[in-house]
Amino acid sequence: QVQLVESGGGLVQAGGSLRLSCAASGRIFSINALGWYRQAPGKQRELVAAITYGGSTNYADAVKGRFTISRDNAKNTVYLQLNSLKPEDTAVYYCNADSGPFDYWGQGTQVTVSS
Repeated sequence: QVQLVESGGGLVQAGGSLRLSCAASGRIFSINALGWYRQAPGKQRELVAAITYGGSTNYADAVKGRFTISRDNAKNTVYLQLNSLKPEDTAVYYCNADSGPFDYWGQGTQVTVSS
């Protein structure tokens, strides 16, 4: 089992920034990649960004150049820096751990961007 605890969401004006954190615990050694997904009301959950243990990253086109994912392996924590936020970035952001055949999810943190 892997446990994920997110923090850092909130309300921000368009153009502002937020930093999300996700601390992993449990079977850390089984994690291949950590990522962030988001789900807006009435929409499907979508990948925002992911990072492997070795540091390779992958971003959704909608956030490239604005969001940055990073991880601190010593702290078992993954971060998502959200810059130049837009109202369409409003969603619940979920941390994800890819652990082979299993996917683990955090409880989600709300990001709301006002225009």
